[in-house]
Amino acid sequence: MILNLFLTAVDSSCTSDGFCTNLPQGAATGNNLQNIISIVLATFGAVAVLIIVIAGLKFVTSQGDPQGVAKARMTIVYALVGLAVAVSAEIIVNFVLWRTS
Repeated sequence: MILNLFLTAVDSSCTSDGFCTNLPQGAATGNNLQNIISIVLATFGAVAVLIIVIAGLKFVTSQGDPQGVAKARMTIVYALVGLAVAVSAEIIVNFVLWRTS
């Protein structure tokens, strides 16, 4: 109800039931989708590299503490797995979009 009133107040081409005829139309193309996914996966990759650097610093500054070394080592392993997943996802997305175009 409130949305209908807002739409009719903003745009006179909208009817009272909320149906508007001149709304902007967006076309999602493979290129747009590929760009968005590439940006998201690049961000994940950058975060994984940052986590690897931080875990490396923790590894170096643990001063031989077995728990600190183990925790830093596992963080590095998990970040590397995440980085591998992000790179694999990027390759799969590019391959699928390439095959469909």
